[in-house]
Order: sequence, then C-alpha cells, then structure tokens
Amino acid sequence: MSLDYVKFTNGFEKFMPKEYRDMVEHGPFGKKISVSQMGSFKEILEEHPMCAGCAMTLFIRLAMIAVPNPEDTIMVGTAGCGRLAISQAAIPFVYGNYGDQNGVASGLSRGLRLRFGDKPKDVVVMAGDGGTADIGFQQVLHSWFRKERFTTIMLDNEVYGNTGGQESGMTSRGAVLKMAPLGKKFEKMDMLQMAKVAGCAYVATVVPNNPRRVESVIKKAVLIAREVGSTYIQAYTSCNIEYAIPTDKVMEDAKNVENDRYQFTEYVSEEAKQYLAERYGYKEFLPKPAASAGAIPNKA
Repeated sequence: MSLDYVKFTNGFEKFMPKEYRDMVEHGPFGKKISVSQMGSFKEILEEHPMCAGCAMTLFIRLAMIAVPNPEDTIMVGTAGCGRLAISQAAIPFVYGNYGDQNGVASGLSRGLRLRFGDKPKDVVVMAGDGGTADIGFQQVLHSWFRKERFTTIMLDNEVYGNTGGQESGMTSRGAVLKMAPLGKKFEKMDMLQMAKVAGCAYVATVVPNNPRRVESVIKKAVLIAREVGSTYIQAYTSCNIEYAIPTDKVMEDAKNVENDRYQFTEYVSEEAKQYLAERYGYKEFLPKPAASAGAIPNKA
C-alpha cells in the first residue's frame, strides 16, 4: 500500500515478469491519470474472468482509474460477481465473509489512521447489491451512522447473479428471474434515502455510460471520506446474463435505464462542499459572492 509496492528492487528489474514491469513503467501509480486516457497506460485491472459484455466490469475499471491515489488505497469486498475482477486488480484487496465488508472496512480504516496519522490511506468498499442491501445491510447502515470515513460503492445489478438469479432487495418490483419465477413482490430498496438519513456526507447514483461522471463521483466520494465522513455511490451495473440483455445491447440498456429510473443524482452535505472547495479547490462549491449594492437594478 505505497509506491514501494510498485517499483523495482535494485538489481532485480530484469528478472521481474512482464506484467509487473508494465505496471511499474506504464501504470497509474504516483501519476495523475484520467479516464479520458484509457488505453494509453497500463490499467490496474486489465484481465478478469467476468462474463462477456458485463457492464459491472467497465464500471470497476473506471472506478479503479478514478481513485485519487491507487498506491494508497485498499479495496474491501465480499462474495459476488464483482470480487472476481476486483481481486485481480493491482490494488490490495480484502475479501470479507459475506456481508461483513463494512465491518472489516471500519476496523481497517481506523487502524490505518492510527498507523499512518494524517497521511491519506483510502479504504473503498465495493460490493454487490446482495452484499450491501441484503446480507450486509446491518453493518453497512451502522458504519454510516457512525460516520466511518470510507466510501461504500454498491455494484447494483439488481439480482444475485453469482448464484443463478435469485431476487435481491434491489430488484425492481415485478421483475421475473430464473430463481424468482413469480416476480418480485415488493419495491426496490431506497438505499439512497437511507444513506442520507444515516448521515452520509456524499451520495450519488451513476451508470457506466458516462466515464467522466463516474470519475467525478468516485474522486469526490473518496476525498470527502478522508476527513468528513461516510460516502455512498450506487452504480447500475446490469447483469446481461440473468436479465437476458444481448451483449451488444448492454450499454444501450444502461442508457435506457438511466433515462427511465436511474437518473444521475448527487447529494453533497454543506460540510463536504466547504471541505472540497477549501482543500481541493472545487470551484463549484465555493460560496457565491454577495451582490454589491451597485449591481441591484433601479436602486434609489
């Protein structure tokens, strides 16, 4: 979890595997890389065992590029499709028992602050809807109430895709799945509202179609979590297998879903706005200058 992980030990450079050499020479560690530069550098995640056309994989790639300091980041996850890719990325990954990822992240985040003081060591939870909204819900909610300083990202494919297609709390009402042939009987859980009520300083929804937007929300969420408190991102990452979406229609589906029921939303607390403006120069969150008397029309 530092640049020491991604450099050559003197005298060993010529013996290192090509993948490692590429990561040291062309990877994003210690550099300021944007998603607009995808394809021009060695990515943190390039090979994975996910299904062809998986939108979740694209989102994870974008998220990995967007984290502000990958060399100082630890990912935490749990059972589910996403961990198949996350665990093969060049960022340290902690694989918790099913549903305990936010509990693990809480302890990890606190321990890193004790060990490294004020030096940023980012913890990012990335887990599916089953692990976040169902099995891990208790620990997720309590980490938010405690204002634990790490980011939680839900990979919302609206199904238990890794185990054959059971409905999850995030499945839309009425959806029929292989392992839920009668259709979902109740509404999709409103995790966004629960995150706000629990006190998250930043809450956003995204789809992977807009890489710059994904980059923007990831950066803001991670930076805010360093000092202000918990942050939450909910990303629509469709399961093209369980929802029978043709591979070449995955991005079209994401766009349609975004227009229909997954519009981009962003909530930033006032404390987080002030922090981003003062610490990281986010101009959109700077206080608006008061209008001068001379600017008031028809003033007597």
